[in-house]
Amino acid sequence: MSNQILAQEISQRAAKAARAIATLPTAEKNAVLQKMADAIRQHTPAILKANADDLVAGQEKGLDAAMMDRLALDEARIEDMASAIEEIIALPDPVGESYLLEERPNGMRVDKMRIPLGVICMIYEARPNVTADAGALCFKSGNAVILRCGREAIGTSKIIAEAMHSAIEASGLPKDVVTVVPTPDRDLMAELLKQSDHIDLVIPRGGEGLIHYVSDNSKIPVIQHYKGVCHLYVDKDADLDKALALLLNGKTQRTGVCNALEGLLVHADVADRFLPMAAAALAEKDVKVHACAQSMPHFDGAEVIADDAFGEEYLALEIAVRTVKDYDHAVEHLDQFSSGHTDVICTENEQTARRFIADIDSAVTMWNTSSRFSDGGQLGLGAEIGISTSKLHAYGPMGLQSLTTEKFVVTGNGQIRP
Repeated sequence: MSNQILAQEISQRAAKAARAIATLPTAEKNAVLQKMADAIRQHTPAILKANADDLVAGQEKGLDAAMMDRLALDEARIEDMASAIEEIIALPDPVGESYLLEERPNGMRVDKMRIPLGVICMIYEARPNVTADAGALCFKSGNAVILRCGREAIGTSKIIAEAMHSAIEASGLPKDVVTVVPTPDRDLMAELLKQSDHIDLVIPRGGEGLIHYVSDNSKIPVIQHYKGVCHLYVDKDADLDKALALLLNGKTQRTGVCNALEGLLVHADVADRFLPMAAAALAEKDVKVHACAQSMPHFDGAEVIADDAFGEEYLALEIAVRTVKDYDHAVEHLDQFSSGHTDVICTENEQTARRFIADIDSAVTMWNTSSRFSDGGQLGLGAEIGISTSKLHAYGPMGLQSLTTEKFVVTGNGQIRP
């Protein structure tokens, strides 16, 4: 079978399955989701075996540490996947929500109602948890999902999907509600990106190369999950102990994720006090520092970084440090080098914090809290399907509501237009 025909069949089956669940009652969807969570737990040995094979293949391929960390599963991470599905069960179902927009002078009532998008195509690399998260989120929001996983995690993802299929079919629903593309062949992905008659939205998650390829080649709307160059700005009115805790948690708690800190900006008025604290703490954690010329004297073994060379996503124990002369200089830096994912200010000055929130255009702006909370689950959305850094209908962590759209519902009593 050619890739063109296979892509057509996958997308057509998904579109048919989407129609089967679009108006499914919430209680029925939640019951299926609980079966999914239970099935994932029951499949733990099989998932771990498949993941071990994927990890061996990844090592042989020379995947970097960040990619291997994303790929690796253990019993705790599998339990997290199942628990994330149960968190989705507890969330309100957005499908069918409606609200009055206006009552017209002629007596017509105009409402808006939330409906599923239809078919979502997820394209991702070494993140097997996306299989469960995306499958469950799309199901709860009444959508079918096509999951095109990279070859790094294809074995693990297929077993996770098998577990979900067992729950779906046991409930009398079509398993094509959740489809894992059987091969990571790039040509097949290219054909899927042409299926605009059946696929409604594409969400790529992965490296810059993947994001650009999908955006350049898709005939379907794309929500970009672009790189996470996240910053912490330590203001002149910051609590420096608080700032140090935010720095260490944001940079070292887990490095290979998109909400980890990649840049530290420090107001010149507190640089001589804060940077020695940061230098000692980062050295203890073996963090490699790339520092501007003004910050360099505070660090042993740091590499100097040019003023135009910031903006790197390290996904490792590395960070770029810059001393900024004032608040406006910090905003200027973020305008140039932030990827629009997450940026944090540490300050005890509420006026400055409110100004930062208004000035910084990132999908998530934070005041005195760790960038590691920039995550759908941590922000109360349950699992997330991604963090949008493109300003379409969704911006920031995408939960259930972001997988729906609104239609107009107009109710009358025989009105005709004169």
